[in-house]
Amino acid sequence: MAYALRPAGLIVLIAAVAAPSVSVAQVLMQRDVSLHMALTIAEAAIAECDKSGNSVSVAVVDRAGRLRAFLQGDKAAPHNIELAQRKAYTARTFGRTSAEWAKRTVDMPELAAQRQLHDVIALRGGVPIKVGDDTIGAVGVSGSTSEGDEACAMAGVAKVADQLK
Repeated sequence: MAYALRPAGLIVLIAAVAAPSVSVAQVLMQRDVSLHMALTIAEAAIAECDKSGNSVSVAVVDRAGRLRAFLQGDKAAPHNIELAQRKAYTARTFGRTSAEWAKRTVDMPELAAQRQLHDVIALRGGVPIKVGDDTIGAVGVSGSTSEGDEACAMAGVAKVADQLK
């Protein structure tokens, strides 16, 4: 009888050790866009667009797509508020520029339905903020030409490139 309990006890012990437990849970560590970084990016993007005489709106979102900073140029149009935020959200969501994503949804018809997602927009001017391959946020610019919007967004990200290593 004592031998009969040993295999059963061994099975219970193995099951207890193999089962997931709270002690195995880990804290998830992620990089994200700080307020200071978001403001630096937004200010640099505004400054870049100011050089060409364009008054723009700039939105910076974090890794969850939440708005971290928003700046609007003195003469920026009201609709640019929404466009800048949607461009940033699109770049964050898909981990690529909003222009690259827009092209993909045309070139790959099976992705066309992504254009129906809430808060995304198929316009140039959204640029992801990346640490390696990890997208930690994005910046969106609206109010210049489409090429100008993207260039200003890239200038914003370039301003903090030393922090993205």
